[in-house]
Amino acid sequence: MTRPASSKVRRVSSLGAGPIGAGWAAHFLARGYDVTAYLHSMDEERAFRKVLDTAWISLRALGLAPEASRDRLKLTDNLRDAVSEAEFVQESAPERLEIKQDLYRVLGEIVPADVVIASSTSGLTMTDIQAKCPTPDRTVVAHPFNPPYLLPLVELVGGRRTSAETVEWARDFYACAGKAPLVMKKEIPGFVATRLQEALWREALHMVANGEATPADIDTALINGPAPRMAVQGQCMAFHVACGEGGMATNLDQFGPALKLPWTRLQAPELTKELRDRMVDGCNAEAAGRHFEEMAAERDRAIVGILKAVADARRPRDP
Repeated sequence: MTRPASSKVRRVSSLGAGPIGAGWAAHFLARGYDVTAYLHSMDEERAFRKVLDTAWISLRALGLAPEASRDRLKLTDNLRDAVSEAEFVQESAPERLEIKQDLYRVLGEIVPADVVIASSTSGLTMTDIQAKCPTPDRTVVAHPFNPPYLLPLVELVGGRRTSAETVEWARDFYACAGKAPLVMKKEIPGFVATRLQEALWREALHMVANGEATPADIDTALINGPAPRMAVQGQCMAFHVACGEGGMATNLDQFGPALKLPWTRLQAPELTKELRDRMVDGCNAEAAGRHFEEMAAERDRAIVGILKAVADARRPRDP
């Protein structure tokens, strides 16, 4: 079997019943693919379908592909059946190295030859994951941002034994599937987006630990400050544009010395019980008794609105 062209793939296997695995399945269904989802046990079907129900509301609001249908979903707890006709495999198994390695040892034997196998891992390297795989050249990390059915980013990086052609094929496939692929220069802990997110998270924990802000204060600052701007400009371009004609050169020349000021505390704070309780209590207060599903639905509605607004703002206008 030769590898199908990335634009010709129609049959996808999604492995995993959690929010990421089910979220990926929802995304691919919405784009018109036939999806076979592997569940470790059919007892997970109810939770899987609840994620799909939630996702479908937002996906319908964004606009489904003409061929999109939930009837194109097949569920199975038989791994071999799940991948037997796959033209692409998205793996979202638990984040434990021994589980991933054993799974890839099996997948390397039973997935049709030359079909790309992509991992949703957020913390493991493909070099480690592919250690026991008999066909490691076709394995690649494809790290999504949650929820994967809404946020376009997918960060791609191969392992030591991944072929360059596999990474290129995966990039083209995800672009065809409506994602925004970012090919990493090398394997690094946390990829790009997660490292940036973790920097914010460390600062938030420090401010809560030192009594400088509550979780609600921090979220208010982000939601009403940099977050809307980041939807259209990343951190680098925001600073470039903010300094007028001088751009980033003015920014660094004028504000560079301030980088040495002791605003930030780069190392993570000690996660004491007191800090843990402050974070938990603060977030519970901010949630104000709302259930997770209610908050997730509210989040998704807002993201849909943002994605639509950004797409509209970027649409070419007649002169």
